[in-house]
Amino acid sequence: MSTSAAPGFPYRLIATDLDGTLLRSDESVSQRTREALAAATAAGAAHIVVTGRAAPWTRHILDDLGYNGLAVCAQGAQVYDAGEHRLLTSVTLDRQLAGVALAKIEAEVGPLYLAASRDGLDGEVLVGPGYAVTGKLPATPFTDASDLWTAPLNKIYIQHPTLTDDELAEASRQAAGGFVNVAMAGEGIVELLPLGLSKATGLSLAARRLGMKAADTIAFGDMPNDIPMFAWSSYGVAMANAHEELKSVADEVTSSNEGDGIAVVLERLLG
Repeated sequence: MSTSAAPGFPYRLIATDLDGTLLRSDESVSQRTREALAAATAAGAAHIVVTGRAAPWTRHILDDLGYNGLAVCAQGAQVYDAGEHRLLTSVTLDRQLAGVALAKIEAEVGPLYLAASRDGLDGEVLVGPGYAVTGKLPATPFTDASDLWTAPLNKIYIQHPTLTDDELAEASRQAAGGFVNVAMAGEGIVELLPLGLSKATGLSLAARRLGMKAADTIAFGDMPNDIPMFAWSSYGVAMANAHEELKSVADEVTSSNEGDGIAVVLERLLG
């Protein structure tokens, strides 16, 4: 398959994060953004969702969009076929390494509040005492930390009573970066992932299935966990509401997710 740009549109692949990027704060996608994506796909580009959410918390949004393509979920751990409602690939966290990583982080910063995402299309999010759930994700409470390790996981979420997200992510990388990847995916969302995993890993796998390459790709995001995706893609667009760390590496900063930032760029590229 040729890797030249789509006719009438300079990229063959449009990669969008969900929260804070494609989605507005009420988890909807504006009509303007839907129309811009439809016009870009009509011009020959493919749209792929690349999200930190695991597949169980992505499915309903994709179904509402009428989205039938591939989606990269769980920070790159899962490649999900939205049309067929099935996982094509799934990478799980080495639970022994994760336990070592948690111990090393807590040795540096003190006790953490914990949650975890179980693997699979129906994997639960387990939430421990003190952990503040952000957004509307359904969660199953646990009280005994040993419950975390009874089934395969794609990620562990950590929070700290006093450290900011940036401070916690940096301390975690310093203490345990040799055991897990650390990602900051949103307010109150610091995650421990399989070592070497990022959105770029999952996006490159999905792109290969579509016969596309990094040079074909424009990416949109809002948080530091989108940095690897920007580094992999040909062009990275940060939302106006993005974290400063992502803005600093973006090729362009567009309007906010509430201000149709994706549509603003796509409409310009479509001419």
